Amino acid sequence: LCLESGLTRTKNSINVAIKNITDFWIATAVFYTLGFGIMYGESFYGFFGTNSFLPNFGIVSPEIPVFFIFQLMFCGTAATIVSGAVAERMKFGAYIIVTIIISALIYPLFGHWAWGKNLSSWNIATGWLAKLGFIDFAGSTVVHSLGGWVGLVAMSIIGPREGKYSASGEIRNITGHSLPIAMLGTLILWFGWIGFNGGSTLAFSGKVPGIIANTMLSAAGGLGAALIYGWKRLGYAEATLPLNGALAGLVSITASCHAVTSAQALLIGIVGGILMFETRPLLDKFKMDDAVGAIPVHLTGGIWGTLAVGLFGNLTTLGTGLSRVDQILIQLTGIVCCSLNALFISYLLLKLINHYYPLRVSSQDEYEGLNFTEHRATTELTDLFLEMEYQKRTGDLSKDISVEPFTEVGQIAERYNLVLKKIRIGIEERDQLTKDLQKNLSLIQSDLLTAKKIQKSIIAENDKKIQGLNINARYLPLTEVGGDFYDISEVKPGVTRVFLADTTGHGVQAALMTMAI
Repeated sequence: LCLESGLTRTKNSINVAIKNITDFWIATAVFYTLGFGIMYGESFYGFFGTNSFLPNFGIVSPEIPVFFIFQLMFCGTAATIVSGAVAERMKFGAYIIVTIIISALIYPLFGHWAWGKNLSSWNIATGWLAKLGFIDFAGSTVVHSLGGWVGLVAMSIIGPREGKYSASGEIRNITGHSLPIAMLGTLILWFGWIGFNGGSTLAFSGKVPGIIANTMLSAAGGLGAALIYGWKRLGYAEATLPLNGALAGLVSITASCHAVTSAQALLIGIVGGILMFETRPLLDKFKMDDAVGAIPVHLTGGIWGTLAVGLFGNLTTLGTGLSRVDQILIQLTGIVCCSLNALFISYLLLKLINHYYPLRVSSQDEYEGLNFTEHRATTELTDLFLEMEYQKRTGDLSKDISVEPFTEVGQIAERYNLVLKKIRIGIEERDQLTKDLQKNLSLIQSDLLTAKKIQKSIIAENDKKIQGLNINARYLPLTEVGGDFYDISEVKPGVTRVFLADTTGHGVQAALMTMAI
């Protein structure tokens, strides 16, 4: 909740937070009703469970409800990964549908293949993939890359956010409204990973401290690698690099934290941080808009972490009886099967749903922000923007906008109102100047009319001939041009034409001067 709402814009932060708390309610209800039975019920040839739906958790076998609660966290995590990938443009109702699909079908189905077991005998694997030797200790693929695949499908169907990619190919970086909150979310997740990985032993044994140490080392390796590598590539320390780098390291070590050395855990984290960084431009190349970096962290990190089991895992600890090459091959098989399961089911269902119920909000709703359009929830900043939008649309600047006291937005509103006051003063001065100009123009026009009458009365328009010279007088009243003009031209040898013009247009005074001339 903290991570994703911090990485999104203010106008959508409430929507993202609501999604993250709502999807856990949905995951709880759906996983209890259907998912837990598909994942851990009596196996049908290793493909899905057939009972344990709506289980009754009594006091006879307390380990079962404990196990259910633990697995519920994994289900909720897989579901919430999609939230960040599609943030800021997916309908709230559509996201609920996605969470139901993951919790009821996609996660439990692949979870049975990889983690299915007999609840009466914890050490007996029932899933077909696990029987082949596939190892994913705490969910690099089962949880993280599975959520990433579904997020990728959802992103491809609903498209990027408005303005993210221009027609010219320019990529606009959309910065989250509160990176400190996102950093806090990262630290909370980092701390939670102690239970995520350490608890996957399903026993508080001597293995737990080493698993936790490996988890911390990989997170640190991912953070450091992403920061240094990204700093070198970009030329500056981009703010989300340590954040997503640490998460990529955590995701990467999740599959093998029980079976690698500390040095290998550090290396796995380093590679995960670098791969996370390199995935970002690859997504942009295909105009796949991931609002919070969920795909680079969870999908890329999950794939790499699952493969790292085969590359680095201690074969004795893994206990599959496979050679190094065979273990790598079965890890690749698990990755491919997870992708096919998630891609096929999510694309088929979401494409069908999108045909009848569009998953994406309208352009106007996206512009206004999902906080308001989806939930009618506003913030001071949203209210400020709405009032400013009204002024822009109507041109009515007669009233100050509302000031929320003791907030940064309120300070912005106060200064905006000072600008409005200055604008109003300027408008009043302009209006007065316009009135003065109109008055003066009226006086000038009256003056010119009088001048025309004077000029017309004194200038004879009849032609005259004096001592062989033809004199032609014409009256052409001008209102804008004044001056004297002459022209001398030889018509034919011995005959010269002289043209004299006294052009006036400057009022009564000019007319009187004409009379004197």
